[in-house]
Formats: sequence, C-alpha cells, structure tokens
Amino acid sequence: MSGLRVLYVEDNEYNRKIVRQLLSRTSYQLLEAADGEEGVAMAQRELPDLILMDVQLPKLSGLDATRRLRADPRTAHIPLVVVTSFALSGDDRRAMDAGASAYLAKPYSPRDLLALIRKLLPENRAGS
Repeated sequence: MSGLRVLYVEDNEYNRKIVRQLLSRTSYQLLEAADGEEGVAMAQRELPDLILMDVQLPKLSGLDATRRLRADPRTAHIPLVVVTSFALSGDDRRAMDAGASAYLAKPYSPRDLLALIRKLLPENRAGS
C-alpha cells in the first residue's frame, strides 16, 4: 500500500463523496470517518499523513476532536485542516486555537481543497 493517507472526518456522505472523487485522481489514499469519536479513534489507530476535520459532527465536535488529537503525542504532529460550512466570524480563530494547521470554509472549490492538501502534504513525499 503506497501513497500518503488523508483522513476525512465528515458526517455528510455527499461531502465525503466529493472528496473521495477528488482524491481518486491523485496518489493520496482516503480514510473516512462519519463522526468526531470515530475520527479520533481512526486517527490514533491509522496515523494518517493529513486530517480534514469538519466542525459540525455528531458525538464529538470537530474542534473538540482536534483538541484531543493535538493532546495525543501520536497525532499532535499531523497536519489538520478544519473545514466548516458554518463560517461565522471568529471560527477561523477558534479552529486555530484548537490546534488546526489551516482552516477552509465551505463552500470551497475542490481545486482549492486539493491545492491546500498538496501544500501541506506534497504528493512526492510518498514513501518517505
């Protein structure tokens, strides 16, 4: 199994499908979790190379999940992008305060998302 692994924590199947299709044309491998608790558990178990984290999640919010991952030495170093459709004033600051590496508000263009992923996790890093 080669390729860098991206974990997408998102409860909306449609949004996961868009990212699944986007990454299917790259060397990235996509891991998916549908709620915050599952996302934290999967990140701790799989140790992906990058995490995309929705804010509004069942069971555990994306910001709380981000805080848990940042508090865990196994996952604290993993680049983490907070993605939200509720882009309220100050959300970006709250995301960064929780430990996000970057913040992206929906709706975003898939091209912008892929550019951000490639910036944080260049495809040519595979196998390193």
